[in-house]
Amino acid sequence: MAPVGPRSGDAIFSSIDRVNAELFTLTYGAIVRQLLTDLEDVDEVNKQLDQMYSFSSSYTLSFVPLFIWRRGYNIGIRLIDEFLAKSGVSRCVDFKETAEMIAKVGFKMFLGVTASVSSWDADGTCCSIILEDNPLVDFVELPDTCQGLYYCNILSGVIRGALEMVSMKTEVTWTRDALRGDDAYELQVKLLKQVAEEYPYKDDE
Repeated sequence: MAPVGPRSGDAIFSSIDRVNAELFTLTYGAIVRQLLTDLEDVDEVNKQLDQMYSFSSSYTLSFVPLFIWRRGYNIGIRLIDEFLAKSGVSRCVDFKETAEMIAKVGFKMFLGVTASVSSWDADGTCCSIILEDNPLVDFVELPDTCQGLYYCNILSGVIRGALEMVSMKTEVTWTRDALRGDDAYELQVKLLKQVAEEYPYKDDE
């Protein structure tokens, strides 16, 4: 029997339980609005969205049938296990392959959208991930008082948390945001450090 290869993001997305997309979008929006009300500081809200209160990874927009207060950075830490289990993906050989896997499989699997990777630097340690669609921003228009808000900053925390769990310390920032007048949603992902894996036992023990 031939070995089973990795599953595509489309195949995974079509086979798992999903919450209604509109409900998901409105619930996320309610959380952002509550943070703005509680913190009264757009920069602090951006930080909280990156580290953010969020949800269990048992289901996805797939994401979630219900929101549980938990930090968003931790979503990535939790989602990586689900991603590896359901995608059948083996260890990526380098950061470039990892970025492609996030864009082509990860975003499709958990948000139902396709993303592309571009703008690699000469060292292959920094790239841009561009979302072709963004379900988080349906029905959203930022008021003048919130023009400094990175509304989807939760996604940067998710990516950062997930990559840390596969030994890659990264910096993830928004370089373009259509809600702030840009023509696309673009995340810059920069590899800061490849963390050596630690094993609990020595070979001679």
